[in-house]
Amino acid sequence: MESVCFSSQQLQDFSRDGFLIVREMFSHGEISNLVSWTELLENYPEVPGQHMMYFEKSLLNPEKRILNRIENFIPYHTGFREFFIKGKMLQSVSELFGASAVLFKDKINFKLPGGDGFKPHQDQQAGWSIYASLFITVLACIDEATLENGCLELVKGFHKKGLIGKEWQPLLEEEMAAMTFVPYPTQPGDVIFFDSYVPHASGPNLSKKKRRVLYVTYNRLSEGNHRTRYYEDKRKNYPPDCERIQGKEYVFRV
Repeated sequence: MESVCFSSQQLQDFSRDGFLIVREMFSHGEISNLVSWTELLENYPEVPGQHMMYFEKSLLNPEKRILNRIENFIPYHTGFREFFIKGKMLQSVSELFGASAVLFKDKINFKLPGGDGFKPHQDQQAGWSIYASLFITVLACIDEATLENGCLELVKGFHKKGLIGKEWQPLLEEEMAAMTFVPYPTQPGDVIFFDSYVPHASGPNLSKKKRRVLYVTYNRLSEGNHRTRYYEDKRKNYPPDCERIQGKEYVFRV
């Protein structure tokens, strides 16, 4: 596949580290669209059977319920759908795969003020191997992500070790003994590509600023289009808040 998006050095960096950071990948106009679309989704009502909205208790005010993330929203938003399945995002991931890619899942992590962080894990630990052998996620920064509001932290090179932790559990201390998690602050329009075996984490947002980030995940088209099946499975196993049975405990593990 002829390189369109990346230099040979960038492709080598991705292969070596398991991730690649591209600054200012999106134009001001594209960023403006992402911000306005995200704000629209943020105010969507909770609707059973449609987009999947998840909430959490604020770390700054435990009495307050705040939006944690939204998934499965592209069927209900044309702008995001076109942005994810056409143009530079799909083309970039296909180039990193060295083969045509297909959308697997669409998610916005909001991490509003008081939002919690995410424990160290590999995405592949979430049982993704039943769908495909490898995934690449695109982090597209919507708001400035800093140490204070919980930017992404990544570990170089450990993707080559395959699945390190057990499925459905965060990484354990002994599994992380040789790892160095490095924070990577980003600005709106910056993008981080990382594969599903890269250990990563993020801290809580105890600042007064939002830290909204797109996480858009793809797999090789040759391994099938699993998006519909994935969200059918997720809706059964970890439904959005508005579809939950009162009194039943639901646990987000990785």
